[in-house]
Amino acid sequence: MIEIPSKLEDQLFDLFFLEQKMKPLGYVIGGNWDYDSGSFDYKMDDEVGYQFLRLPFEAVNGQLDADNVTVKFKRPFLLSHKYQIGLDDDVHVGNFSSAFNQFQEPQDKDATFPEKYIDNGKRLVKELETLLINEQK
Repeated sequence: MIEIPSKLEDQLFDLFFLEQKMKPLGYVIGGNWDYDSGSFDYKMDDEVGYQFLRLPFEAVNGQLDADNVTVKFKRPFLLSHKYQIGLDDDVHVGNFSSAFNQFQEPQDKDATFPEKYIDNGKRLVKELETLLINEQK
């Protein structure tokens, strides 16, 4: 994980505003959200796993599934997930949960981030700073 200091940190935004601005650029709300925190993820590449720019946020007035919720950004970071090739080695015959969860554990969920994408990640954060901070005013 590589943290990227940003002007977005601790800034407050309407979640609906963020979704309208960020989704057309390729950002998605990551699947790891809960009712009071989540993240916008941007898939940068899928070289030997997946490389993401992640912008975590937390709800400051209500829950993420409510209308008009305001969120506060935390520090953006780059991360890389390297997935196993082949079948999941933790599946056991008779394991009831394996019938529903067929996804493998990552081989390395905090894999080394390829150097060639670090500058690109910093550039993406700067672009979001310009877009979001200027349009919010």
